[in-house]
Amino acid sequence: MKVIDLEEIRKVYLIGIKGVGMVGLAEILHSQNKEVIGSDVVEPFLTDQILKRLKLKVYQGFAEKNIKKEKELDLVIYSTSYNFKNNEELRWAKENGKLVLSYPEVLGLLFKNKVGIAVCGSHGKTTVTAMLALLMRDAGLNPTALIGSRVIQINASVLVGSSEYMVIEADEYQNKLAYYNPHMVILTNLDFDHPDYFADMEAYKKVFKDFVRKIPATGTLVVWGESAATLEVAMEARCNIIVYGIFKKTPPAGLAGGNKIGLDGMKINEIMLNDIREKFEEAGKKRVKFVLMPDNLRLQIVGQHNILNATAAFSMAKALEISENISIKSLNKFRGTARRLETIGKVKGALIIDDYAHHPEEVKATLEALQEKYFDKNIICVFHPHTFTRTKALLSEFSQSFEKADEVIVLDIYGSAREEQGGVSSEELVDKMKMFQQNVSHLATIEDAYENLKDRIGSNDVVVTMGAGNVCELASKLVTN
Repeated sequence: MKVIDLEEIRKVYLIGIKGVGMVGLAEILHSQNKEVIGSDVVEPFLTDQILKRLKLKVYQGFAEKNIKKEKELDLVIYSTSYNFKNNEELRWAKENGKLVLSYPEVLGLLFKNKVGIAVCGSHGKTTVTAMLALLMRDAGLNPTALIGSRVIQINASVLVGSSEYMVIEADEYQNKLAYYNPHMVILTNLDFDHPDYFADMEAYKKVFKDFVRKIPATGTLVVWGESAATLEVAMEARCNIIVYGIFKKTPPAGLAGGNKIGLDGMKINEIMLNDIREKFEEAGKKRVKFVLMPDNLRLQIVGQHNILNATAAFSMAKALEISENISIKSLNKFRGTARRLETIGKVKGALIIDDYAHHPEEVKATLEALQEKYFDKNIICVFHPHTFTRTKALLSEFSQSFEKADEVIVLDIYGSAREEQGGVSSEELVDKMKMFQQNVSHLATIEDAYENLKDRIGSNDVVVTMGAGNVCELASKLVTN
């Protein structure tokens, strides 16, 4: 990629501007006094209110005539959901010699001019990024931050700061990590995902190994220590390493220190802790510290996975020399992000919650958190599988992920812009689920699920809509109709 100075860019056109990352990028560019225009599909998005607040010009629907109207465009940025074959605006821009860059390429350009802190991993990226960004703001570090969902406390997915720090949620899909050169990294966890791009777990781990190798020797890697996969990746780093987790000094009663917690790890006793330390030292990595879950965490958000998320942010704050008092105070007032165990409202006494979980481990963690909080309620999960490739590759894992729900409704698979069909169906998933879940059914559409639920739910019910597609529309419809 040729050398590009974003300071010289004055007018920008964003293709797919409604995506959370894209709208965050639009807000950062807008704050730099650039003229920002965009286009996207006609369907409503959760980000529409942000675009309206920013008073940006947005074309509804993609059409060559839209982009042709905009004279003197300096830069065209496109969401990686689109390409030169499936988007006529992008194709016209390329054919007419416009400067065209993808979302991760532009984010990488912004990132390289800052002390960049990237949050990566299979799960928890959005929550950890939001926690850390607000924590750094509360500590007076005034960072710029780009977060993968609307943060409830600021009603936005971006912080526009004036300091040298920038915090980003770094997505591994399509190896976007290759575009970012971080000074500091948080690696939350690793579970195989995105089978439409990665051939297997080894290929998946490789992009993270390549990423942590880029951290300079003076930088820091914060890594979850209760997973063999994350520790394997951490061995590739040449920087300072902070290992975090819910460590236990002694094994739980009756166990040999190996019971499952959170997403894919084990509670570690002091013997295991020393073993991890020795392995790092044997590999020549002596700059390793350990951070345990703070005892005085009193989170407003539920779930053991969120305790881990908070511990990750707390660990990076230590590396930034932020006081523990400031860190704990900030984390304890954190109210969450949109679509992460977000309470939408109530209808006839039933509590309606929405969650972005779309991987088997995320599903399990979310339902465990709900059962922990609402143990005396009837939990109804409406699951919207996301992409055919993921559903097919992880079909067996998905079938065993809903144990903590009392009832599950599975909608037709949401293919997104990536796919239209692909070798698996929701009916197949339901058939497999019946081996582990008594009360499970298939309903094709959001409207079908609405008709099924609207008259029968009541004060004993908690309904959670779950998935990375548009199942959140069901939650809104239940509450507003």
